[in-house]
Amino acid sequence: MDLGIADKTALVFGAGGGLGGAIARTLAAEGAKIAVADINADAAQATVDAIAGAGGKAKAWVWDLADLSVIGDNIAAIEADLGPVDILVNNTGGPPPTPAAGQAPEDWEKHFRSMVVSVIAITDAVLPGMRERKWGRIVTSTSSGVVAPIPNLGISNALRLSLVGWSKTLAREVGRDGITSNIVLPGRIATGRIKFLDEQKAKREGRAVEDVSAESTGSIPLGRYGDPAEYGDVVTFLASQRASYLTGSVIRVDGGLIPSI
Repeated sequence: MDLGIADKTALVFGAGGGLGGAIARTLAAEGAKIAVADINADAAQATVDAIAGAGGKAKAWVWDLADLSVIGDNIAAIEADLGPVDILVNNTGGPPPTPAAGQAPEDWEKHFRSMVVSVIAITDAVLPGMRERKWGRIVTSTSSGVVAPIPNLGISNALRLSLVGWSKTLAREVGRDGITSNIVLPGRIATGRIKFLDEQKAKREGRAVEDVSAESTGSIPLGRYGDPAEYGDVVTFLASQRASYLTGSVIRVDGGLIPSI
């Protein structure tokens, strides 16, 4: 199937990590030019090298999502180098495990800025060009916690949920301009983030990490953690021409983990 995104420019955040890197690689495999954005320069370059090694085109941008002042300059540099942004993949890091109660207001503010305000501001920066060209894809990666809140991820559950309401509202505003806006929820995908959360749970409960991981996979109907490439494939489809009638949706990539309908 031709996904119709060859030579489109995609800006992928967190693209030095497990999920973001997989998304960047799968988009590049379909011929998209990738702006690889990550706070970690080495991780971003590793993704660029992997894409280039497979015959794709990509360039790395070191980008701290908490710094809103760099958005204009970075978008201008990307568009000068790779072309106007056609596909935006909003993928932010998560806060540390915490209960919902008792967190300092400044911690809520810090994570709200990097996880929510930054996503909205970056999207607003690329929307005018998408509207002018009558084509665009906005895909925002959140967490299964927006459907079934995850214990001890209070800040993440609350802040990521706000992006669901924003994305749905945005989808209605930009649909007539040929732009789609969708949310993707990862379940337990085998990334460094999941490894970290398993390790933290094992530490809190005084258990072996292997036991925590086995218990976790045992709760997934498919009986395993997801492969990051499987997640990247879903995001790439949503970013494609073939998904032109799919907007305002929340797509679960969870192996059946989330128990609700």
